[in-house]
Amino acid sequence: MQADENLLARRPAMARGEQYPPAFELAEHQHRRSQLLYAASGVMAVSTPHGAWVAPPERAVWIPGGTPHSVRMVGAVQTRSLLIEPDQCPSRGQTCQVVAVSPLLRQLMVASGDIPPAYDEQGRDGLVVKLLLAEIDRAPPLPLAVPFPSHPGLARRCHAFLGQPQATATIDEWADALAMNRRSFTRLFRQETGMSFTEWRQQACISVALPRLAAGETVTSVALDLGYDGPGNFSTMFKRVTGMAPSRYFT
Repeated sequence: MQADENLLARRPAMARGEQYPPAFELAEHQHRRSQLLYAASGVMAVSTPHGAWVAPPERAVWIPGGTPHSVRMVGAVQTRSLLIEPDQCPSRGQTCQVVAVSPLLRQLMVASGDIPPAYDEQGRDGLVVKLLLAEIDRAPPLPLAVPFPSHPGLARRCHAFLGQPQATATIDEWADALAMNRRSFTRLFRQETGMSFTEWRQQACISVALPRLAAGETVTSVALDLGYDGPGNFSTMFKRVTGMAPSRYFT
């Protein structure tokens, strides 16, 4: 690994490709460099101490350098991973996020798999990497994030919700459980997560639903398990957040 780091240090980015069997889990680890982790097939669930991010096919997760993270594969997953020096892609920032993968970015990620670590920065390989980094820097973020608060009581409830999400959970229920009034709770929740409670609840439900839908479960069964009274309300929420109906999301 030390030899790899020495080699990496000579170039702004290095690509890796991996194939993982169903349900494979990468234990928590971190990289000095930032990482763009792309799911060419299958679904990845990335977790950090600060939140959870789900990347379906043709999406990628941006993981800033030094961020402890674990990755769970849903089904068989084929990945492309780009390890990027911290001074590259400044627009991506220092928080994890899911980004859209355009056709051009996808082809560049595929092409990067054939580029050796010690590539010629002045030759074709260097041009491919330079364009790849530019496309990563401008890739639009997607609303597929479930940030965790630092407030201990609120964090416990958020983690418990991800384990057993209920779309009918209300602000008043959570505020009462934390012995807070409604106004104080809503202010604290937005300060801690950057989202309203309703937005966070929807994101959490989607993050749980995506791996199940990818595994072949029906929209109806997932919707009912999440607490919706039927697939219609769930599908409406899903389409509003992701821009696509759940029945078409993986096609």
